[in-house]
Amino acid sequence: MTIKFGTDGWRAVISETFTFANLRLVAQAIADFILEEDGRNPSVIIGFDTRFLSDRYASEVARVMAANHIDTWLARADTPTPAISYTVHNKKATAGVMITASHNAPRYNGVKLKASFGGAASPAQHQRVEQLLERNLALAHGPNLMDFQEAARQDRIHKFDPSWAYYEHLSTLVDLDCISAGELRLVADGMYGSGRGVFGEMLARGRSHVRNIRHEMNPGFGGIHPEPIARHLGLLISTIQAGHWD
Repeated sequence: MTIKFGTDGWRAVISETFTFANLRLVAQAIADFILEEDGRNPSVIIGFDTRFLSDRYASEVARVMAANHIDTWLARADTPTPAISYTVHNKKATAGVMITASHNAPRYNGVKLKASFGGAASPAQHQRVEQLLERNLALAHGPNLMDFQEAARQDRIHKFDPSWAYYEHLSTLVDLDCISAGELRLVADGMYGSGRGVFGEMLARGRSHVRNIRHEMNPGFGGIHPEPIARHLGLLISTIQAGHWD
């Protein structure tokens, strides 16, 4: 079995290489890495996107982390990657794990590893996770695994909503009140990804109106891969033009 981390984590085809069994092995290697980084008060933030089984995959990662006595914070629902990155930094966590394959085709899923500052782990950190994975395989050291409900009862897994703290942080960088008060008519194209509905939530208290399109849960992404490039923006463009949106 070959599992390699690229510049932004590990990605593979679901049910081919990206399986529950392989994910648990990767999660154990990440847990070992976290314990090397902080053996006293290790903690991890876990998020996931809207891809097929992403929520289940995230729960499996949480089970492995909890079994390794790592304080684990698991997002309640699909969440944009930047919100997880911010939470890692804001909670001063040791690391973050995001279950996503970014803009890749629907058949892919993946794992992004976030360093303690919230950004992507360095090449050296990814390499260390690979080394720990190879060591565990050589020693036939299977992943530690804990029942999810038992881990929650023992306060090893905490479910939480990372969105609103992230929105509050964004409001310090962007004048959301000004946008909300502008009485703008906006179209937000979620492309069925984890950013669906975000603009509507952020601007809900103002006078601007947001129409969400492609905001339902659809792991197939409507037959496209979720990347805002010209050939995928036809629906957004036609919606704006037909409704004379701002």
